Amino acid sequence: MRVREDYRGLNGTEKAAILLLSLGEEHVTRVFGHMDDDEIRELSSTMANLGTIDSTLVERLFIEFAEKMSSTGSLTGSFESTERLLNRVLGEDRVSLIMEEIRGPAGRTMWDKLANVNELVLANYLKNEYPQTVAVVMSKINPDHASRVLACLPENFAMEVIMRMLRMESVQKEVIDDVERTLRNEFMSNLARSQGRDAHEMMAEIFNNLDRSTEERFIGMLEDRNRDAADRIKQLMFTFEDLAKIDAAGIQTLLRTVDKEKLGVALKGASEAIRDLFFGNMSERAAKIMREDMEALGPVRLRDVEDAQIEMVMAAKDLSAKGEITIAEGDAEDELVY
Repeated sequence: MRVREDYRGLNGTEKAAILLLSLGEEHVTRVFGHMDDDEIRELSSTMANLGTIDSTLVERLFIEFAEKMSSTGSLTGSFESTERLLNRVLGEDRVSLIMEEIRGPAGRTMWDKLANVNELVLANYLKNEYPQTVAVVMSKINPDHASRVLACLPENFAMEVIMRMLRMESVQKEVIDDVERTLRNEFMSNLARSQGRDAHEMMAEIFNNLDRSTEERFIGMLEDRNRDAADRIKQLMFTFEDLAKIDAAGIQTLLRTVDKEKLGVALKGASEAIRDLFFGNMSERAAKIMREDMEALGPVRLRDVEDAQIEMVMAAKDLSAKGEITIAEGDAEDELVY
């Protein structure tokens, strides 16, 4: 085995690995206690591949370490000091993304951070990913949290994820790193940005996901405390009845997207105007079959109806965000005329 003598060829991880090996088992155990699994794994892998280290190289490393520590004096870590340091070496956009992630949901690793993300928020993001990707994420987060996220995913999609998890063997580190990088760059950074949005908009989305009776109760209580805030939230909310604001082409796009069984349940509790809107955008045969299926359902629990309607509202909002459908805003005077 070759002897490592060139100090200049060492990278940061190799320097850290040599330093830890020199400390002895007791001290290394204490240091590892302050690291996450990914950091320990990376250092351990580097240690195993170091080979023989020349004693003069070890001495040089300790001298450098001692010099750097003695020159810094006392240390204070804060968001502000970290941001100032990053601004010296990175561009403004990169610094902004990094700081947004740091200030985002608490957690030492990406998987810890996901544990602090609401299951519905995480599910809404993951449902647009490949089932295999979602399976990797589900295998990495806490089982309790994973169960709640799976329950929020569309049923068929969730079952596909479950099947992928059952067939999944050991996942290559490169795959996990790629998934983690995507979550960090796309999901967590966008989540951090959204935390600075209008509080009324955030509450409107929360109210959209409440069952009807709870929503009405909270709105009524809020009207007693702050009518202006209640009115603002109601303006921002998008309900099942608001699907009437979608044009015919948009309704047909929505019909191609939603589960037909869910549609039947949702329409069981809809107004005649909404029913006519959907039936009018189906073929005569499809509308006849849908009516027969709805009749065959018999009595349906109100909670099931509301869940199906919420799912359709979320699907409409997703299509609108992608620019695939247009939802008219405001009162009748703002609607489109053809």
